[in-house]
Amino acid sequence: MSVEVSWFAALCDDDHEFLGVSDPALLSSWEHCRGIALAAEEAGFDNILLPSGYALGIDSVAFAAGIAPLLRRMRLLLAVRLGEMWVPQLARQLASIDQMLGGRLTVNVISSDLPGQTLGSAPRYRRTLEIMRVLRSLLDGQPVDVDGEFVQLTLDPPRVRAVGRAPFYFGGMSEAAREVAAQAADVFLLWPDTLPKVAATLDDLRARAAAHGRTLRFGYRAHVIVRETEAEARAAAARLVSKLDDGVGERVRAQSLDTGSAGVANQVALRDSADDEGYAEANLWTGIGRARSGAGAAIVGDPDQVRAKLTAYAELGVECFILSGYPHRTEADLFARYVLPGLDHAPLEF
Repeated sequence: MSVEVSWFAALCDDDHEFLGVSDPALLSSWEHCRGIALAAEEAGFDNILLPSGYALGIDSVAFAAGIAPLLRRMRLLLAVRLGEMWVPQLARQLASIDQMLGGRLTVNVISSDLPGQTLGSAPRYRRTLEIMRVLRSLLDGQPVDVDGEFVQLTLDPPRVRAVGRAPFYFGGMSEAAREVAAQAADVFLLWPDTLPKVAATLDDLRARAAAHGRTLRFGYRAHVIVRETEAEARAAAARLVSKLDDGVGERVRAQSLDTGSAGVANQVALRDSADDEGYAEANLWTGIGRARSGAGAAIVGDPDQVRAKLTAYAELGVECFILSGYPHRTEADLFARYVLPGLDHAPLEF
């Protein structure tokens, strides 16, 4: 059973040796994030997520255009926040980057409040769905004629279009988010959760997609801490939060534009359900969520345990993993050394 294994480029100032402690050497920059991406390609990862923020870090689209000519085989999973940019211009930019990559672009669609704006969940997801449909048409070289709530546009496609499918990876746990995924996503992304809850979510999304005559594929976004022994891995997890002040962690979480989302609420609930050491189930550690708003748990263990955990998710139907660790370049090397050679992995085909 082959899966896509991706790493994470810390474009949003999300790189640390100790959570909650800022390190100027690990802040987002072209040089630092380029190093993570090139190391991930050298290590054999299939794809790399370029996250999108506003207050922190560097721009994902600009970074993608810069790194694309430097990559020989790895895909880019480019995160874009729909609504920040006029959709025809976004389509041209994505198509141009896909041309640079020779058809290896994948798109992580983000639905969140925009900087300086608050929009209720229901209209925000209606906006996301409208833009996804228009963006899909333009990337596929199709004209659009839309008189929607948020998009009014009659336009022929630009000459430059995506080489490949440029599939949409999309996540969200609210009812509205799940319905958007069922109608317009190619890959539904989950944040960490226990195996039974992951299974229930996959079953729900399969049924929703089927109701629209569609099928979905599934991805799992998590952190990872792997060492030669489980004791060493658990010690590394404890060390990561050993200097974390809870007040600092709360301020870090509050900086995100999605702090009120259903997905974030689920991560809080997962952390609340954990044992005294922060483990929600075997090898699933929630300590990272103390200083992170989004995906807030890590797979922690020795190489066999980490591989077994990934395999358990894959057996439920997860076909791609987007992993990260702290510091990102160091943890990518450890995962590539201990786990990646034992996994049957390759980019998803669409």
